[in-house]
Amino acid sequence: MPPMKKTILSGSTVTGNLTLGNYIGAINNWRQLQDDYDCLYFLADLHALTVHQDPAILRERIYSFFAQYLALGLDPQKNIIFAQSHVHEHTELSWILTCLTPMGALNRMTQFKEKSAKHTKNINAGLFTYPTLMAADILLYQADLVPVGEDQKQHLELCRDLVGTFENHYGKGLLKMPEPYIGKTGARVMSLQDPIKKMSKSDEVEKNFVAVIEDPKSIEKKIKSAATDSGSEIRFDPEMKPGVSNLLTIYSVLAGKSMAELEAAYAGKMYGHLKVDLAELVVETLRPARERYADLMKNRDHLDQLLASGAARAQVRAQETLKKVYQAVGLVPRKA
Repeated sequence: MPPMKKTILSGSTVTGNLTLGNYIGAINNWRQLQDDYDCLYFLADLHALTVHQDPAILRERIYSFFAQYLALGLDPQKNIIFAQSHVHEHTELSWILTCLTPMGALNRMTQFKEKSAKHTKNINAGLFTYPTLMAADILLYQADLVPVGEDQKQHLELCRDLVGTFENHYGKGLLKMPEPYIGKTGARVMSLQDPIKKMSKSDEVEKNFVAVIEDPKSIEKKIKSAATDSGSEIRFDPEMKPGVSNLLTIYSVLAGKSMAELEAAYAGKMYGHLKVDLAELVVETLRPARERYADLMKNRDHLDQLLASGAARAQVRAQETLKKVYQAVGLVPRKA
């Protein structure tokens, strides 16, 4: 009997636009994991509610993100792909974990401080307790591994602390201790105009990012106007040449070439040569996804069917965990 695959879980909040950075740093890696791991990927629509959302735009964005996941190569048969709000066990486990989470631990969350400073008129309780919902997302599926960026490491540590707290109160073996998954490439795509900052899907300055479903002419314009550095030598040096290093990072991942190969290919050439070639590479890399995305968005019934199927598969697992947790904390099971 073959060994059981380890379970990986990850999700993306459905805010802003999925960017080239999301593709390179996350989704492209997810696609490479789907044959070797038991993968669950979810649309974090409940997390999006910590910021005021236009209902019509949010609903459209949920469909859009799901269609982009599929268009970028995530197979709904190999993976369980679903909307967080379609599996009510997320919020149920979140409440139990919230009752175990010290206020002091949530007060220390760096993201809460940053988002509170940014959204001064909407510092809500959901923003404060966001990390316990994230912990529920992970623990509900007994995930072995969780791909996390720098901005989420603190949240994963809280999740691990909550496993320990739960075990101290109710015994061991009910919730699996998750480990961070560190991708092989570790590619970090930076803002096109401010290359010392990470490219963000919530960035309000459109010149800073390339969206996955963006128009080719717009992509070309953004790449060609990307910030570079003093001097003219094309070499990878993130500290001294962050602009050109960012462009080389994108090129390296998309073309499957090493930095040494790229530096040799562009020896003696100008930044403009690199930008023209990179713009063409990005456009052609995203073209199949953009075309498939357009087809998927024309058939909402098909997307609804796939979302329902993914939620049903996820819920089987979620119910199993929640039943054990309810039993452990002393709740009376509901009789059919």
